[in-house]
Amino acid sequence: MKTKKTFDCVEMKRRGTERIHEQVAGMTIEERLSFWRERTESLRERQQAVIARRKSTGD
Repeated sequence: MKTKKTFDCVEMKRRGTERIHEQVAGMTIEERLSFWRERTESLRERQQAVIARRKSTGD
């Protein structure tokens, strides 16, 4: 018996890729590098916040 999918990770990845493509369209190489540096730093900060929360709650 086949179950109905409630979540499609490939479709989610494609939507995300399209959204990013739209955001960087028309940017210069320098602007794109800056965009990705900022996004990377933001991700690292969020990851560190999660790690800190887990340590403080004992998870």
